[in-house]
Amino acid sequence: MISFFLTALRLLKAIGKAFARPAFKSLLFTLFLILLSGTLFYTGVEGWGVLDAIYFGVVSLVPSSVDIGMAPVTNSGKIFTMMYLVVGVGVMVSMLGMIAKEVIDFKPEKNKDNVN
Repeated sequence: MISFFLTALRLLKAIGKAFARPAFKSLLFTLFLILLSGTLFYTGVEGWGVLDAIYFGVVSLVPSSVDIGMAPVTNSGKIFTMMYLVVGVGVMVSMLGMIAKEVIDFKPEKNKDNVN
């Protein structure tokens, strides 16, 4: 359990370091806009609830092959989803790549009391 917390702390520090980069902030804002547009579209056109639309949007953009049991029914929903996934997955992978780079470049802080 301790290793989980240490890993989570390392991930949070890496996200903090990545957030200092303007490119990461830009990707995060772009991802927010993509998720917002998907949520608005799916609630309006497909008639889904807000939580279902957000859930579909987030789970669809994470690079995995999980079947979530939801799919657009209308033709316009299917066309929008194809474009949404092409753009959104690219942004999500770029953002996750920046976080991964910061995790790999992780350097623990030296103990200031220990002079070596």
